[in-house]
Amino acid sequence: MNRIPVIIDTDPGVDDAAAILMALGSPELDVLGITAVAGNVTLSAALTNACRIVGLTGRTDLPVMAGARAPLLRDQVFGKYAAIGAFPAPLIGAAPVAPATENAVRFIARKTRAAARAGEPLTICAIGPLTNIALALRMHPEVGRGIRRIVCMGGAIAMPGHRTPWAEFNIHADPHAAEIVFGSGVPLVLFPLDVTTQVLFTDTHIAEFRARGGAAGRALANLLTQYDRSDPERYGRPGGPLHDPMTIAWLMQPDLFKGRSARIGVQVGGATSGHTFADFNAPSPHMAVMTGVDEAAYIALVLDRIAAHGERRGTTPQKETE
Repeated sequence: MNRIPVIIDTDPGVDDAAAILMALGSPELDVLGITAVAGNVTLSAALTNACRIVGLTGRTDLPVMAGARAPLLRDQVFGKYAAIGAFPAPLIGAAPVAPATENAVRFIARKTRAAARAGEPLTICAIGPLTNIALALRMHPEVGRGIRRIVCMGGAIAMPGHRTPWAEFNIHADPHAAEIVFGSGVPLVLFPLDVTTQVLFTDTHIAEFRARGGAAGRALANLLTQYDRSDPERYGRPGGPLHDPMTIAWLMQPDLFKGRSARIGVQVGGATSGHTFADFNAPSPHMAVMTGVDEAAYIALVLDRIAAHGERRGTTPQKETE
């Protein structure tokens, strides 16, 4: 199997945690490192959360690093759970891995420059604000040449945002970084709220995470229960989305998704700062916006890859307790 080399840039975040666990349960992917950025929570909390999530998998070899602690230019904003900070340790129940000392931006630059020289570019899964990636792209021209694609969860195209009426949080948190990334010429696959909210995970799915996924599945179920994402008024039915794992799923099974080429941009100033737009009338050959997903197949894939952690550690499936 030719494994896909991947760096996951993240600001955990419950659905970031699901994406990390899914990636580390997928043999198709060679995760080179986890790079943390301030976003949902402060940089310190994001790093702690990433280390705790990786600790669930036993991957003590995997570097987890801290990067940018603030946006490039705008005043800092955090996600709605920022006041809580790091995930409470009892919800995770595993010892965290120790963070690496290398700065995340330097790690991204070093790995991508080496990939460019080897002629084997890597993929970046961007599931937080794009600050780390923008800074790395500005460090050296070889960085862009060493990235095969950036698979990004961000933006809201035809639907309202979830942080402001016009902006999704990851782009809203650092629109200037998004402008640099979108304008870099690096191939981009964007997963906006338009597609990520088409799939809702219910209490039944959370129970399956707990029953099948070993320590990782139980921790994810605890997080999804503690930070309830269900919003029937917004979504029209029970359940809540897991946005970020779509970037991981697409790498393994892109046929689950429908997308369109477009020129993608972002508004960086004024009242609508953070608004992401897609011009489908002037498509770009290296940009695509995902517009549809096979809900049942996507849910099955996420459940399967979280369950892989329980199977690998030889855990016995447990019934959900009352």
